[in-house]
This record gives sequence, C-alpha cells and structure tokens, in this order.
Amino acid sequence: MSDSTLQSDNGNNVSPRISVNSSARLTFVSDKGQNTCLGNLYQTDPQRILFPNTSIGDITQAALVTTSGGLVGGDRISIDIEMGKNTKALVLPQAAEKIYRSSGLDTKIGITFSLEDRSWLEYLPQETILFQGSRLSRETKINLSKGARAFVGEILVFGRFGYGEKFNDGLIQDSWEIYKDGNNIWADSFYMEDHIQDIMSSSAGLDNAQAIATAVYVGADAEENLGIARKILSSSNEDVLMGATYVNETLVIRWISNNTLNLRNEFGRFWSSFRNQVADLPATLPRLWNM
Repeated sequence: MSDSTLQSDNGNNVSPRISVNSSARLTFVSDKGQNTCLGNLYQTDPQRILFPNTSIGDITQAALVTTSGGLVGGDRISIDIEMGKNTKALVLPQAAEKIYRSSGLDTKIGITFSLEDRSWLEYLPQETILFQGSRLSRETKINLSKGARAFVGEILVFGRFGYGEKFNDGLIQDSWEIYKDGNNIWADSFYMEDHIQDIMSSSAGLDNAQAIATAVYVGADAEENLGIARKILSSSNEDVLMGATYVNETLVIRWISNNTLNLRNEFGRFWSSFRNQVADLPATLPRLWNM
C-alpha cells in the first residue's frame, strides 16, 4: 500500500490506495500516402490513450487520460511517444493532473519523446496542480534526429487557490533534457524542497506566483523563429510575465503569473499563434483544451 493519503477536491481525506507503476507507449508511423497513422500502442492502468476526431486541416491528435483522477506518493508513471519519419501529431493530457499530498514517497513521472527525420510533435500540456504536501519528481526527455521538430510544454500550479491552499511544503523537481542526434544540447531543472514558503514569497524568488510555465521549440529553424515568439509575447496580458530566448537549436519560452487563469490563457494564445506561423497549422487548440 502507498503511505500517501489522497485528498479530495473539497479538502477531505479519503482512503489510501495501492501505488501504481504505469506505462503508456505510443508510436506514430507514416503510410505510403504520407498520412500519420498509429503504429504501436501499449497502456496499463491508470493510463489510457484516446484518439479524438480532429478538425479539417489539422494533424493527428492523441489524448492522455489518467483514470485514477490524480497521482499519489509512490506512483510511477512513464510516457513514451515515438514519431516515425514524416509523421505529425499533437499529444495532450485530457485534463489537469492532480498531485495529491504525500506522507513521504515521491510521485515520479518520466516522459520521453523520440522523433525521427522530418517528424513534427506537439505536446500541449494542461496544468499540473501541486497540492499542499505533494512530492513530484518529473523528467522530460526529447530525443531528435536531424530534420525533426518538437514543440513541448509544461504548466505548474502551486496549490489550490480556490480553497485558499498554497504549495508551501513538499517537493517539486521538474527536469528537462534535450538530445539532438545523441548529443545533449539543453538541460534544465526546477527544484524546491526546503524553505518553499520563503522561495514562493520572496521577490527574488517566485514573488507569490500562482503558476509558471515553460515551452521549448527544438529544430534547425529555432533561432530564426525567436523573433516570431517575442512578437507574439509582446501583446500579452500585463498580469503575466514572459520571455523567450534561444540556445543550441532550442527556443525556450517562460511564463510566470499570480493569476493561473491569465497564465493559461496567454499560454494557449501563444501556442495557437506559434504553431500557425512556424508550422502552417491551424491557429486553434484542441477541443479538450477548451473544456
């Protein structure tokens, strides 16, 4: 049994459950007509992968579903997405991910994206909500071959502010690694465990932010699209601080705000505009994003 106690949305404790060790693996391949098709699919509880209908002119979509309603300490989740040559797909979680309070064990999430030549992958996040006392360790790895492009993001929310709850105790370790043809071109890690309340409240820290977000665009054309990213950001909501920079074929975009909804809206606005200008895809987001 997990030593974690779940906490419902109204703040009440519910009975502990058995920790899970779950895998979801998905491979996309290209048919003779250059259409993106499902290659292989493997999934274990509590993860499911669904395939919503897409709008005309948009690319294949896959929705990741956590049927348990959230994750507790001791849960281990791995997600592997493989893009074959000449494939295009957008993958997104079906809803925000809840990380419940833990009595000691870490929730561990490992996400790996592997892209072959001339493939395009979007991983459009929903929020990851850190309950007070939760412990999350997440690693995101992107492996690209020459000619592949990836647009990947994450959103972190520090508590359940509708209940007056802030994430002041626990662990968040959110790490990124990007590899191009086997060489590490970018790495990043966001870590808080001790003195979280001081970090959250300090003007030199997170300055009472409710949420932060990161998106990376990786490809040979990343540097030339830095100007596009900054132009989109320049017409943003004043409640959301954001910026973009470039390093080693990687375009990095950051958001931070003391208003989670405003951050989400700005993140979505950027995403829809950027995919349209960079990949000539519709300037719209999946229906799941707007539900």
